[in-house]
Amino acid sequence: MDFHECEIGLPDGETAKWDLIHHSGGAAVVPIDEDGKIVLVRQYRLGVDKELLELPAGKSEPGEDRLAPTRREMEEEIGYVADDIRKLVTFAPAPAYSEEVTYIFVATGLKKTETRPDADEFLRVERCSIEDVVAMIRDGEIIDGKTIAGVMAYTNMHLSI
Repeated sequence: MDFHECEIGLPDGETAKWDLIHHSGGAAVVPIDEDGKIVLVRQYRLGVDKELLELPAGKSEPGEDRLAPTRREMEEEIGYVADDIRKLVTFAPAPAYSEEVTYIFVATGLKKTETRPDADEFLRVERCSIEDVVAMIRDGEIIDGKTIAGVMAYTNMHLSI
């Protein structure tokens, strides 16, 4: 990530200085296991100073295709590979000050491997029913934007909850 101060032209002809974060983007995945449950990770997030329940996700490396971080993070964080991965939705988490775009996929046909978290990641894998995850979103227990966007896109496309 890089932080820049940008000068932009306004519709009235004036200029303004805006702050912008350059970010390579990322990917998140809604992994659906053989029982129809979503495989999530619980991890500490400094920005809100608490553990959050989230979809597996990660940052894209420069030049990397959109599926590469999805496959990598799914195996690293939850210990699965998938037979089928399909795009669900594109999500801009903070377009007012960041160029970041997150591509959210759904993965099925999961096969268990081993987790390989980064040295600074301390994750707990949790499997939850879709109904329970939607209820946690409604109740404010799940507050992570990419998780809300991905789960709601999945439920709107596949279920009537």
